[in-house]
Amino acid sequence: MKQIRTHNLGYPRIGAGRELKKATEQYWKGKIRLEELERTGRQLRIENWQKQEDAGIDLIPTNDFSFYDQVLDTSLLLGNIPARFGWDGAETNAETAFLVARGQSRGADDGEGCGCSAVSTYASEMTKWFDTNYHYIVPEFNEKTNFRLSSTKIFEEFHEAKELGYRAKPVLLGPVSYLALGKVHDSKRKDFDRLELLDDLVGVYEKIISLLADEGAEWIQLDEPVLALDLDEGQRRALSYSYGRLKKAAGNTKLLVATYFGPLRDNLADFLNLPVDGLHYDVVRGGEEVTELIEKFPAGKTLSLGVVDGRNIWKNDFEKSLGILLPAVEAIGVERLWIAPSCSLLHVPVTLKSEKKIESDLANWLAFADEKLDEVTTLGRVISGEVESKALEENRNAQRERLASERIHNGKVKARMSFIIPADAKRSSDFPVRQEKQREKLGLPLFPITTIGSFPQTAEVRAARAQWRKGTLSDQDYDRFLEEETRKCVEFQDSIGIDMPVHGEFERNDMVEYFGEQLEGFAFTANGWVQSYGSRCVKPPIIFGDVRRMKPMTVRWAEFAQTLTKKPLKGMLTGPVTILQWSFVRNDQPRDETTRQIALAIRDEVRDLEAAGIAAIQIDEPAIREGLPLRRADWDEYLAWAVHAFRLSSSGVKDTTQIHTHMCYSDFNDIISAVADLDADVITIETSRSNMELLDAFVDFKYPNEIGPGVYDIHSPRVPSVEEMERLLKRAAVLIPEENLWVNPDCGLKTRGWEEVRGSLINMVTATKNLRSRRKVEA
Repeated sequence: MKQIRTHNLGYPRIGAGRELKKATEQYWKGKIRLEELERTGRQLRIENWQKQEDAGIDLIPTNDFSFYDQVLDTSLLLGNIPARFGWDGAETNAETAFLVARGQSRGADDGEGCGCSAVSTYASEMTKWFDTNYHYIVPEFNEKTNFRLSSTKIFEEFHEAKELGYRAKPVLLGPVSYLALGKVHDSKRKDFDRLELLDDLVGVYEKIISLLADEGAEWIQLDEPVLALDLDEGQRRALSYSYGRLKKAAGNTKLLVATYFGPLRDNLADFLNLPVDGLHYDVVRGGEEVTELIEKFPAGKTLSLGVVDGRNIWKNDFEKSLGILLPAVEAIGVERLWIAPSCSLLHVPVTLKSEKKIESDLANWLAFADEKLDEVTTLGRVISGEVESKALEENRNAQRERLASERIHNGKVKARMSFIIPADAKRSSDFPVRQEKQREKLGLPLFPITTIGSFPQTAEVRAARAQWRKGTLSDQDYDRFLEEETRKCVEFQDSIGIDMPVHGEFERNDMVEYFGEQLEGFAFTANGWVQSYGSRCVKPPIIFGDVRRMKPMTVRWAEFAQTLTKKPLKGMLTGPVTILQWSFVRNDQPRDETTRQIALAIRDEVRDLEAAGIAAIQIDEPAIREGLPLRRADWDEYLAWAVHAFRLSSSGVKDTTQIHTHMCYSDFNDIISAVADLDADVITIETSRSNMELLDAFVDFKYPNEIGPGVYDIHSPRVPSVEEMERLLKRAAVLIPEENLWVNPDCGLKTRGWEEVRGSLINMVTATKNLRSRRKVEA
């Protein structure tokens, strides 16, 4: 049989040792120049291409590398730079990307050549990439948006790979998804529709496609993940129209449209009818309609089936995949069928080879990016008739061992789950009753000031943790170090006027990993890093079995910190949905069942914090919005179990105990009712980047509980002025009943330096005090 073709949609860009993160942060600190950062990027690209070549991948993606984010790179390619950055129309580069993403005060005179005038302005908005934990920089559109080809990156990287002898396939975010992922900003027309920009946008795409064709590209991959969403008729027409034009521009070069993250349902016909040469489909997320897809697949087109999971770390079940691929070969023919991961491998760690920490039986159930490439090529060899009996047998044994493992199932957890009743997820009294009791107990002023939880994880904190983990710092000395850091943090908050301090979380490496390390059913990697945004990398835990809390996890530090202040201290926990969403989750039972197990563990911790005298407890749930299914028809079921899990974790306390939650970078308009159903006494949200626009959902809904809209963006190194925060606070005070308004940053302060944090928090307190003074005068 003729050999089947394999390809990859994208590869992790950070490097096995997070080389890109380290180089980028050195550059931001001024320790290396842009040329050195670019050399690191080139070295990583070549290493990534070589790995894929060595694995036997036939077509290797280019332009999947980015110094910050691929959506932002698309904006730079198209010359879509918001006017506030003072871009002069020069060719964009990594420095331009950093300016737009971080809001830095950098300009053409600094020697780095970003093509922008010196500015001091806020960064572009950041949000989640579909239902993943990856963030992208949101494109901004208005009636003045004018696209033009403004970057050579996509051409340079394709040429670079081609010159080195790799079979390169340029990858580009498709035009309809690009428009759908952006937002209208600074438009003078309320009825402005982003699709009005389609003609101009497709014109630039035609130039890009034509130039890549001239460079000798055999295939070009255009990603249209918007096909997994609910589309309106305008978007459907836009897809057909755009690819009709782009196919003509491509000439003899072939176009592959890739969609992923969900089934297509009513978009299936639109997908199959696109006037392109090939189509990629995510079998992992859309397996229920793969039979229909194959039956209806049009003659003359190539079908790429993404059978290897690009978003989770479990080893592929070869028998299951072959059960899909073999009928597809029979129906379509080996010449027109490709094998690939379901989506870009950006969402999984780089390699298992450096993992010495994971126990051997668990490691045998896993596959990271490099191993997934091997899975793709192994499946290809089997389909092509090459003998792979040993690989098939080893895979079969791994699947059986995992299914039968006693480590996965815990009878005590399952028994407790069976005894959950509706009353477990309901507070004793309604919010108005609780609010009065909490006000009397806490004695907080108007516009109470707090933070979201974490404080800077300095080099000293990270070094002490590393020494402790290596055994070169004793438990006793490490505890003394953490106590001193906590003491300084609480005293600082007291000294500047924070009304509800936190302990700073210096003992925590990550808001999910810290809890997972203390819960049964979790496992951890040494180097399983994935990119969250920019240089920010996270190391998600692996939930492999039933979850149970073995002992208190946070009480020791909350209790200690409360002794340092007379003010009510806020205990800090991560919520069950966020722990689920930010972990690699077992795929052998429903996600809602795993979430309830986590919720019971958090419930026990909440009760212990209350018993220790902690009067306010924050249960962070920033991932509730990102966990939404991509189709509205599936939302109600998800929101029902997600809300139930939060309430199960938070409802076992007295009326006087104040429950907080936090959500960041979410559009709340369409889920505001579910947010209210959480019944948290106080919710804090990100609003500064959106200029308090995200607050409108709470106002329109008449959100009944207390709310803290973030007044400054912690993801930027800028120290906002008192006037800037005061302006945001004034807007918030108009929109929200004053007695329900809290003051806080957008998110935790872990990634910032102390110098930025001191200045920003002092300005935040000053702005709040100014507002309080005005209210007293007005009264």
